[in-house]
This record gives sequence, structure tokens and C-alpha cells, in this order.
Amino acid sequence: MIDISKILYEITNNEEVLKPNCELLESGILDSYSIITLLGKLEDIGITIVPTRLNPDDFKTVESIQKLVDNMH
Repeated sequence: MIDISKILYEITNNEEVLKPNCELLESGILDSYSIITLLGKLEDIGITIVPTRLNPDDFKTVESIQKLVDNMH
């Protein structure tokens, strides 16, 4: 299983991402640059997510990103 919180921590260096229900977008922890970086890191490990098919709710929390990745994997 891919640990999204670890990947997000590498990108943001913010310990809040270790909490599954952390509001990533509302808090400003995750921005457009970090989302693109996340998509690149996921692609590096074999998970391709097409950015045009994404819903902002997919990136609302660590848990929502984890569900997205689990459904793609």
C-alpha cells in the first residue's frame, strides 16, 4: 500500500499531512505546485492520474487522496 501521507510530507515538509483528515486545500498546505509534484511522484511509482479528470474534492484531505490512489492502483 502506498502511504500518501509520507509522500505529502516529503513534498510539503509539514507534519499536519500526517493526520488523515487534515484539510489540505483549505489550510493552504497543498497548492497547485504541490499537487503537480504529487502527481509526478505517483507517476514515478506507476500510478498515473490524469489531471483533467480530477475533482478538487479528491485533494481535500490526506484520506481523500489515499482513496483516489487506492482506487487507481
